[in-house]
Amino acid sequence: MKAHAVLKSQATVGALIGRVLCHDVRDGAKKVVGQKGQTLDRALAERILGCEWEELHLLELESGDLHEEEAGARLAQAVVGDGVQVKGYTGGQWALTAARRGLVKVRTGPLSEVNSFEGISVFTLFDGQPVEAGEVVAKAKVTPLVIASATIAEVERLARQAGGMLLVSAFTPLVIGAVARESLDDKQRQRFESALKEKTAWFGSRLLPIRYAGGTPLAVAKELQALKDSGANVLIVAGASALDPLDPVFRALELIGARMERHGVPAHPGSLLWLAEWDDVLPIVGMPTCGMFSQATTFDLVLPQILADSHVDKDWFAALGEGGLLSREMAFRFPPYRAGAPRGELE
Repeated sequence: MKAHAVLKSQATVGALIGRVLCHDVRDGAKKVVGQKGQTLDRALAERILGCEWEELHLLELESGDLHEEEAGARLAQAVVGDGVQVKGYTGGQWALTAARRGLVKVRTGPLSEVNSFEGISVFTLFDGQPVEAGEVVAKAKVTPLVIASATIAEVERLARQAGGMLLVSAFTPLVIGAVARESLDDKQRQRFESALKEKTAWFGSRLLPIRYAGGTPLAVAKELQALKDSGANVLIVAGASALDPLDPVFRALELIGARMERHGVPAHPGSLLWLAEWDDVLPIVGMPTCGMFSQATTFDLVLPQILADSHVDKDWFAALGEGGLLSREMAFRFPPYRAGAPRGELE
């Protein structure tokens, strides 16, 4: 690439054709005639020569150079993985969108390696965010107006090796069973059932009729077993007294042989959520009381992970502490259950 400063007094159409503008050129009415980054053809070169200017800055492409638009198109196509598509080009950036509803997965190591190249910029949503089909999950751009084709070729190689820099993992439609306290009144039951049904439906899953257990460990264990026998892939338990180790729910887990994976999480609201596993394959999620109705809580972080077949273990829970203050400003971390409502909420 060569840079040229062309004086108006010495400019000719031939000296402009095929070169790239480094800045906008405006006419006497301040209207843009030539835009920064445009490659000049004869018609555009003639129009620019008719404008008032003293010096024009142009780039001349040499062998092995690529214009930013061609390079950006290749960059965008290279970094998309399964479930992500290139949507369009505007403002010098290529938008990458989710091809389906699912969970954003960012390959952070390869992404950082690609972004270490001078002139390359790929910026994404956070890893683990639930998104709708069509939602922008990343943008890609080549910063300079001209870049070496060797740089793009190396980025393409790294992207192929990684299988893309980001993907959207689809939610797996599962059968979900839930057990709640028998003591809930009719209004509370209606609110709980409505909220849980709407949330599970958003993921494409099916909610079995909710069961209400009595106050003994055996009663809770029987309801959990009945849901398992009905084909539930995920179990949800609401209403346990999370700080009482003798609560019937925890005694019931012992009866059925479930193993507690995590009791309490470093995030709020919903810090009393817990997760157990039954037969090493059936997750049992202890829903925090504050998450039984419409409020967004840690439950709305955990459920998307489980339904996207992500491994949720002690290390994953421990990492929730960073960003675990789930204020309204953190709503982007939750599923957009209902149009027009804050993400994660139903009201």
